[in-house]
Amino acid sequence: MRSASAQSKLEHAAAAAERVVIIHQRLAEWLREGVTLAQTDAFVADQLDDLGAKSCFKGYRVPRTPAFPSYACLSLNDCVVHGTAGMHTAPLKPGDFFSIDIGVSYRGWIGDAAWTYAIGHLTDDAAKLAKAGRESIAAGVAAIKPGGVWLDFAKAVQRVVEEEQGLHLVRGLGGHGYGRKLHAPPYISNVVPQYKGEWPDANREIVPGDLVAVEPMLAVGTNRITQEPGGWPIYTADGSLSAHYEHDVLVTEDGAITLTKDLEQLPDVVG
Repeated sequence: MRSASAQSKLEHAAAAAERVVIIHQRLAEWLREGVTLAQTDAFVADQLDDLGAKSCFKGYRVPRTPAFPSYACLSLNDCVVHGTAGMHTAPLKPGDFFSIDIGVSYRGWIGDAAWTYAIGHLTDDAAKLAKAGRESIAAGVAAIKPGGVWLDFAKAVQRVVEEEQGLHLVRGLGGHGYGRKLHAPPYISNVVPQYKGEWPDANREIVPGDLVAVEPMLAVGTNRITQEPGGWPIYTADGSLSAHYEHDVLVTEDGAITLTKDLEQLPDVVG
């Protein structure tokens, strides 16, 4: 039986996560060849307003970086994460692979989840990424158990993406705790650390009440990234195709609850 505080946390976090899912569902119906990133961002803004929520991305700041300019993170093809509405002005074309990260603030709580969509059809590389992304995040969430450690998540994700599928997980980027703030401990890597001190939270115990956004970011050709100084978008270092999948997860005494599980019903191909 959950305590009153645990039940309240679940209800508030679930309400924010539900709005993220709804926006993704509406996007999957709306996205098509010919729309632009700017039009996509405007669509997200309209859905946020309709659902009584706000973007927790627009205006977000990190040190030495300008405020994030868009309502959603719109990452196209070789852009891994943090793509902006203005970084690519050409209309979407068949074969584009489009990762969309939606972050909402709703009644003081955050929801934050991403999914990746192919426009018109899946290329061979996109099909590999979609399969690995879906399977790896499912395996990672299944490994999140109270009494375990966060390293268990990374081992599961890395096994699927790199050992089974032969693709690459991006180094230096990962998931995070959240709640009333967008980012909080623990940091959740998608890969096993290669040296002592690389990931301090690796052996941190998973405990009931942990609320986390877990997010494998993967690429076809490399685990390395590049980023323009002072800019937000992060790209694969070799220009190869990338994908981003992210779930909101609450740890309970009985195991992990995926608050954004309905994202798994979304199509790989839209438009």
